Amino acid sequence: MKIPTIHGYIDRRILINFTADPKTVEKIIPLPFRPKIYKGKAIVGICLIRLKNIKPKGLPSFMGISSENGAHRIAVEWDENGETKSGVYIPRRDTSLKFNALVGGRLFPGKHYKAKFNVKEGNGNYHVNFISSDGTETLIEAMETITFSNRSVFETLNNASAFFQNGDLGYSPNKTRFEGLKLNTFKWEVRPLEVLKVKSSFFENEAIFPKGSVAFDNALLMTNIEHEWQATQEL
Repeated sequence: MKIPTIHGYIDRRILINFTADPKTVEKIIPLPFRPKIYKGKAIVGICLIRLKNIKPKGLPSFMGISSENGAHRIAVEWDENGETKSGVYIPRRDTSLKFNALVGGRLFPGKHYKAKFNVKEGNGNYHVNFISSDGTETLIEAMETITFSNRSVFETLNNASAFFQNGDLGYSPNKTRFEGLKLNTFKWEVRPLEVLKVKSSFFENEAIFPKGSVAFDNALLMTNIEHEWQATQEL
């Protein structure tokens, strides 16, 4: 799949991060990927991202589109041309925009499920939830804070920031191949969130993640980030 460089703004991005049992994660990701391990744990999660003025690079801003989106992510590594590379495997994508759902897997990498999003934001408080066309549900209620969670496997905000900044290359399944998309941010800045409530029907599904094999770890916030998406070589 060859798409032009896409330019726009990340108006708001929340990364909901979980730790998981590596053996469990191995069973749900295809070759050539394997879990990227951090202090003995696999790292999985959900990106809740509101995109604004998304358009092929070079077109005027009024031609851009905006949408709420959710991406389930698994931090992975793989071997390519004798090198170990890292990024994220994205087993599913959800979107508020019917256009994205129609062209996902054809114009954009990966199938996109149409979802209904409910978003309330203000005074540093965030409520974001969606229910997808197949019943998949995600919810987070959180507030901005200056203190990173002392219960996180990453221990410090800098450690968490570096880990997720390195996950800028994502692969989505499409029939017999994996389509890649690289995120280039004009700046990288994350802030911690204090989470009041979190729900994920995907990670709470014990048919996929047996009881005790996955646990919420932390959440991070990014706002007002100019960025570009670039297609990469398929695997």
